[in-house]
Amino acid sequence: MKKWSIGLLVVLFLLSCKQKEVVSADIALYETQFFKDIQLQAIFKDSKTFVDLVPKEHASVLESKYLSEKDKPEFDLAQFVADNFEDKSMKALEFKTDTTKTMYEHITSMWDKLTRGPDSLIPNSTRIPLPHKYVVPGGRFQEIYYWDSYFTLEGLVVDGREDLAKNMVDNFSFLIDSIGFIPNGTRDYYRSRSQPPFYALMVDAVSRNDSTVLANYLPQLLKEYNFWMGSEGELQPNKANRHVVQLGSGAVLNRYWDKENTPRPEAYKEDIHLASGAANDSLQKTLYNHLRSGAASGWDFSSRWFGTKGEFNSTETANILPVDLNCLLFFLENTISKAYDLKGNQEESDAFAQKANQRKEAIESLFWNEENGFFHDYNFSKGGLTNELSLAAAFPLYFELASAEQANRVKDVLMEKFLKDGGLVTTLEHSGQQWDAPNGWAPLQWIAVKGLLNYGHEEEAKEIMTRWLALNERVYKNTGKMMEKYNVEDLSLLSGGGEYETQDGFGWTNGVALGFKQMLDDMED
Repeated sequence: MKKWSIGLLVVLFLLSCKQKEVVSADIALYETQFFKDIQLQAIFKDSKTFVDLVPKEHASVLESKYLSEKDKPEFDLAQFVADNFEDKSMKALEFKTDTTKTMYEHITSMWDKLTRGPDSLIPNSTRIPLPHKYVVPGGRFQEIYYWDSYFTLEGLVVDGREDLAKNMVDNFSFLIDSIGFIPNGTRDYYRSRSQPPFYALMVDAVSRNDSTVLANYLPQLLKEYNFWMGSEGELQPNKANRHVVQLGSGAVLNRYWDKENTPRPEAYKEDIHLASGAANDSLQKTLYNHLRSGAASGWDFSSRWFGTKGEFNSTETANILPVDLNCLLFFLENTISKAYDLKGNQEESDAFAQKANQRKEAIESLFWNEENGFFHDYNFSKGGLTNELSLAAAFPLYFELASAEQANRVKDVLMEKFLKDGGLVTTLEHSGQQWDAPNGWAPLQWIAVKGLLNYGHEEEAKEIMTRWLALNERVYKNTGKMMEKYNVEDLSLLSGGGEYETQDGFGWTNGVALGFKQMLDDMED
């Protein structure tokens, strides 16, 4: 018996040396050697392309096949991908520009081209299927993204597509109920993080004509709130727990955070390259988490998150309390309070109104920089405001959290420093990241314009809208396309920077353009 046992151990040891024999039956795609090799060898120019392909077999089967074939002289990695993966996504938009249409007529015609769903379940696909129709951004983004969808939805409402707008909200409600939160986008590699919490604004938008509809979404609003605040009871002073941070003053605020500390599957080679200079494995993991948290912010990437000026690898998103995120959660708390009031539950309505008021006081005291008259983010690990000036400062105006004096001073900074020929630049830094100068983004134009209008700064808001739409129309005339972002400083150039090329389509640009046109028309009536 003893000899048999030793012999068995030898056999097991020899088998363990043969990788193809020890592949776990439940190995995930992102843990496989073939995944790492395909991404690092840049078989595709865009890392996202590969993770959106559909494997013909389970990852463990493909891993065994790969490990048994990869060292053969005739092995071709690109051919391995072609043989074992399929492209089952909707192809990027293919349409002929109709030069007889105005830009706004073009946008209206694009909704159906950008509409997907309802989805069927595709085995081994990374796609999270949705039960209702939805609008994708366009280009490389052939799934829905969380905060993009709010601005798309506003355009749908302007265009009389309330049915599709409600479908969008119901899809996000489905995600909250089935997953527990709204992921960054509807791919399984986004399940570790969310994005700016605009769900309450979406619900508010579809209930404008009938406020009682708001109460129907109360269960999902509460689940959304619990996702962001669920670890509040486990906090210690000056410590973070998941998305929540308690400061020494007792104030409880939020940060962007991702639960993983590995390279993002959809940007694997980029993350590996950026972290390669880290001194040890622990620092690499920390950087990976900050990069993932930056992706959760929607501002991926920006000097806003840099710990050291000009150094992308100093990104420290999870150490920062963002002013925009906390304004969004203020609105969520207020919306829950209203929904409880509609339900006749005054006690809970008052409790959430109090939460919102406490957050309002914290935003007013913590994020305001009296010296330069602007709202900043707060780095809780360093105990002070960040130096970066960004359009996130417009969020307190959008949610009417600023005093009239604060709003006036923010207006002055926006018009003197941020306003360029094509609209508002995102930050004042030229870092090479796409959420920095010279780029302007539709959602931030929307937030700033609406914020200024809340405080009576109509002429300034009108100037921003006019410049932005003129740029949109100029690019549309030259290309026949609506773009993801625009160069607002040099109108002869397209936008740039970031991990991928500028995309066309484009959901949130379409929505904001229609919204601005309606607002300008209303101002002239």
